[in-house]
Amino acid sequence: MTLYTQYYSEFKDKYTMYIPLTIILQSCLGGIAAMYILMNGLDNMSGLIQLFFCVILTSFYNAAILAQLREKWVFNMLIISLLFSMFAIIFNAL
Repeated sequence: MTLYTQYYSEFKDKYTMYIPLTIILQSCLGGIAAMYILMNGLDNMSGLIQLFFCVILTSFYNAAILAQLREKWVFNMLIISLLFSMFAIIFNAL
């Protein structure tokens, strides 16, 4: 059993319990990433593109929950959003 399938099965089993927790986690991490992107400045195109993707991915995850998509879609959007936010924080903090 891979790590992905293990976490997905736990997420699927306790889906309604994880919804509020992941919304708060993902929104806070997306906000921190946006803060670091804005602290670096938007004088180049790279900052604008990073901010665009940060906001879009965070919004897509929240929209996936509100649209009541399948658990697999919601879980994949959570992973994508968290990974991009962490990448943006690390990239802009250095």
